[in-house]
Amino acid sequence: MVSFFITLFRFAKVIYQGIRDDSEFRFLLIFIILLLTSSTLFYSNIENWAPIDSLYFSVMTMSTVGYGDFVPSTLISKIFTIIFTFLSIGAFVSFTAKMIGLTLGNRSSRIWKKERKAKKQSL
Repeated sequence: MVSFFITLFRFAKVIYQGIRDDSEFRFLLIFIILLLTSSTLFYSNIENWAPIDSLYFSVMTMSTVGYGDFVPSTLISKIFTIIFTFLSIGAFVSFTAKMIGLTLGNRSSRIWKKERKAKKQSL
């Protein structure tokens, strides 16, 4: 359980640093939030799904999991889903790559600082 909270803290720290330091990260985060909000509202209103079901479907589509337990039933929903899929998969992959880059960058920066400090102490 402790490791879960450590992981959650690290995740929150990376998001905070990304928002603070990286304009591309901020754009991707805002774009993903906008995509998820609009798709949740769309499916709630057009498909009459509960908001949590709409958000669930949107996240499963965005992450390319697609369990198939929810399926758009109207023509407009199918067209919206096609457009949403193209936009959201690209944004999700870019955001995930950015998160990994920030995480690895932080890790390598910490390692570099430790090595530098050790080198200074040995001199």
